[in-house]
Amino acid sequence: MGIKENCRNELRAAVRQLNDRCLYFASKWAAEQLVGIEQDPTKYTPSHTRFQRGSSSIRRRFRTATEPATSFTSTPVAGTSYVSTPSVALEDDGSDTAIDSDFYLLAKSYFDCREYRRATHVLRDQTSKKAIFLRCYALYLAGEKRKEEIIELEGPLGKSDVVNKELVSLERELSALRKNGTIDSFCLYLYGLVLKQKGSDNLARSVLVESVNSYPWNWSAWSELQSLCTTIETLKSLNLDNHWMKDFFLASAYQELRLHNESLAKYEHLQGTFSFSNYVQAQIAKAQYSLREFEQVEVIFEELLRNDPYRIEDMDMYSNVLYAKECCSALSYLAHRVFLTDKYRPESCCIVGNYYSLKGQHEKSVMYFRRALKLNKNYLSAWTLMGHEYVEMKNTPAAVDAYRRAVDINPCDYRAWYGLGQAYEMMGMPYYALNYFKKSVFLQPNDSRLWIAMAQCYETEQLHMLEEAIKCYRRAANCNDREAIALHQLAKLHAELDRSDEAAFYYKKDLERMEAEEREGPNMVEALMFLARYYKTQKRFEEAEVYCTRLLDYSGPEKETAKSLLRGIRYEMDVEHFPP
Repeated sequence: MGIKENCRNELRAAVRQLNDRCLYFASKWAAEQLVGIEQDPTKYTPSHTRFQRGSSSIRRRFRTATEPATSFTSTPVAGTSYVSTPSVALEDDGSDTAIDSDFYLLAKSYFDCREYRRATHVLRDQTSKKAIFLRCYALYLAGEKRKEEIIELEGPLGKSDVVNKELVSLERELSALRKNGTIDSFCLYLYGLVLKQKGSDNLARSVLVESVNSYPWNWSAWSELQSLCTTIETLKSLNLDNHWMKDFFLASAYQELRLHNESLAKYEHLQGTFSFSNYVQAQIAKAQYSLREFEQVEVIFEELLRNDPYRIEDMDMYSNVLYAKECCSALSYLAHRVFLTDKYRPESCCIVGNYYSLKGQHEKSVMYFRRALKLNKNYLSAWTLMGHEYVEMKNTPAAVDAYRRAVDINPCDYRAWYGLGQAYEMMGMPYYALNYFKKSVFLQPNDSRLWIAMAQCYETEQLHMLEEAIKCYRRAANCNDREAIALHQLAKLHAELDRSDEAAFYYKKDLERMEAEEREGPNMVEALMFLARYYKTQKRFEEAEVYCTRLLDYSGPEKETAKSLLRGIRYEMDVEHFPP
């Protein structure tokens, strides 16, 4: 049996099992990947095969030489994959009696109606593995529901240390089941979830690894395991069995650990089997977004919306791209589209917030980010973007609070650390700002904007650490500084420090870049003026004359200065050739 057919059979059984156990997120994920596997090619016309490998409009234009287009035997980092499928039955244990099944069906009906405690009560005496899991899971969700109700009393943005009161009893029961060897993979997943909430991260990782090794198709378990892998060392230390689901996990984990090229390679590798998977395409777009390849990201999201017009997942990232490119009409259309699809999704509120921000209506933007947080208080993007809006409104205390909430949720969010740096810089506290800028560049060392922000902090009057600023601008220039700030600032700082040779070097590089990009403006005038004077003092009159002649094309004082310089150059040239 081929890889694709094997994956298809495994996912089909997994969808039924996960849905039967009310793990709806994992079931939905598995179903999407099932449909994403390439189907019988005779049933598809070219218009239905938009994700086939080699599509130039979607896929990256290059592939590493060591990774063949159809190879499924290697993993870029941390081991190999696609070797074997765990010998785990894809069907249930078969231990349910007819009466057990009747009770289970009633409990599942209560569960689907969000009556969790009723479901728990119905299954109190049932002993099948399915019944034990559903009873424990319903009890866990009942505790979560009660916790959310208490938090809601404090308001959508209120802080709270409320905990799920069912965790202690669940930990006791699940621990006993694990010790006597009667626990199944689904209860192991729930046990890992409980341990994670209680702060026992090491044990939670071990339990979740057991869960995914015994039943690899539960994406919810992989997601919880990923959230506990905050370093590449932790990720490499996991004793994971070889299975194709491991590649999905590694690709997602690399993305969270900011190994974007590795993540991108993994998803492109998976695309060979899951050619029609919208999920894989969206993850490729995420990786390219992190690499600031906005043109490719926009193409992918446009294609996703054409094939899945009611999709809301990940569309907030698409709105960020449209915001960065200032595509107001496209962002307006996207906001209208998702709002009609489901206005009670945090992503929808976030997209509308981005639209109002682009329009300069920051109060309305904040209102929609608050709505997103009311729907999901841990929605990271909303906290960070709301902080940006408060910065625009000059409400720095509120901005600081929003950014702090963001880093509490995810300490690896470099945008929130950068925002904190900006906020403290606005408050005239450069030492604090510098500390946060350092955190942001540590997390995202290839982003020129962060290095430039830190350099500007070093340049402030309180710090005036120009040598450190120069080092930061150099890093920015080496990180593809698209805003073309670093070269000009390097030239200015070297000129300020009377390092004429270095200043001329950077002014010349900046001038070449401006010419290549066909940009005009005061920076070009400044560069031409400095180079004309520099080459005049170096007695390289021909080069100085070239720059002076170019300055004559401008109107204003620089034109008169150029004329004066030309007269001086010609006089010195005459003196040099015809000494008195």
